Amino acid sequence: MAKSLSAFLAQNAKKVDNRKIALSPRFVDEKGKAMEWEITCITAAENQKLRKDSLRNIPIPGKRGQYTQEMDTAQYQAKLAARCTVFPDFNDAELQESYGVMGAEPLAGAMLTPAEFDDLIIAITELCGFTAEGELVAEAKN
Repeated sequence: MAKSLSAFLAQNAKKVDNRKIALSPRFVDEKGKAMEWEITCITAAENQKLRKDSLRNIPIPGKRGQYTQEMDTAQYQAKLAARCTVFPDFNDAELQESYGVMGAEPLAGAMLTPAEFDDLIIAITELCGFTAEGELVAEAKN
C-alpha cells in the first residue's frame, strides 16, 4: 500500500477552531450576561518562540562569566495569554489606558484576578492540546 502525504499538506490539515469561554462574572454585557472571551490555538513554532523569549540567563555561583538558562514561567504565561486571546484585544490602546498599563502582557495581569488568569491559561493550554498533569496520571492508572 502506497503512502500518501496529501493528508499532511497545509490546505488539508483541519484547523483548530477558536473557543469562547465565560471567564469571569465581573465582565458583563448590557443584559447582565457574562462576556465571552475568545481564545485561539497557536502553532508549535509560535509556542517555541514564546518559550525562547521567556528564557533568562542566571549567573552560575562561583563560575565567573558562566550562565545557565531558566524559564520565566510567569512571563511565558503572560505572553501566551496575550498571544492567544482574540477577544478582548489586549493590544487595544483604550483598554490598556483604562487599566493604566502599556502592552498586552501587563494588561492581562491587570484585568484579571489570579484565579481568572489561571483559568485563562488552563483554557488556552487545553485548546492548544496540552493535557493536564492530573489527566495524565489518571490515564496512566487505567
